[in-house]
Amino acid sequence: MALTGFSQCIKYMLFFFNFIFWLAGGVILGIALWLRHDNQTTQLLSAEYEGNHAPGTFYISVYVLIAVGALMMFVGFLGCYGAIQESQCLLGTFFTCLIILFACEVAAAIWGYINRETISTELISFYDAAYMKALEPTDSPTRKAASKLLETFHSTLDCCGKGDDNSLFLDIRRNVCADRPTVSPLVSQSCHMKLRDLFSEKLHIIGLAALVIAVIMVFEMIFTMVLCCAVRNAAPAY
Repeated sequence: MALTGFSQCIKYMLFFFNFIFWLAGGVILGIALWLRHDNQTTQLLSAEYEGNHAPGTFYISVYVLIAVGALMMFVGFLGCYGAIQESQCLLGTFFTCLIILFACEVAAAIWGYINRETISTELISFYDAAYMKALEPTDSPTRKAASKLLETFHSTLDCCGKGDDNSLFLDIRRNVCADRPTVSPLVSQSCHMKLRDLFSEKLHIIGLAALVIAVIMVFEMIFTMVLCCAVRNAAPAY
């Protein structure tokens, strides 16, 4: 069978949007791999002391993104092939996959919005636990390990302290910021604030990518339905 006119235009538009969707899947996969191997997050989330590990919620989210990116690339290829072949079966399968992906994206967006502070809050709690251990007497067996962990946070984020004390100088007198030899506005920002900024920036990137993909998916679903109807109507009657 052969499509003509408007239906042929829809066919190539669907192919184009599917190709963009396939590329978007590659972008999501690339962003997820970047987040997984980002120098700052890797150093912070791989930190540990006395058997206590940094929370793994962020990495779980990243692994979900990796799976989503790979799935998007597969579905995008399926849509491109189905459009070129003018196959109702492939187009129907593609449309079903789009519906599932769109529903999962909406659910993930809602979950992400509700838990947008979870990752930074967990890591802040981890930092605070080490902070309190670093205030223990010098003969405490856990103080050295906790102080080493704080050095990782301070050097990675260029910060110091929890931000709930009177000033940075109090942290220095406590010897918590002994690894920060220079006291200036450049290093006076609290680690609480730095941690929130670090993950908020990454969440904004993910949110923008998700919004663009959602718009593409809506257009794809519309074009798929139109093309599927055109293919059915163009099929010879027996």
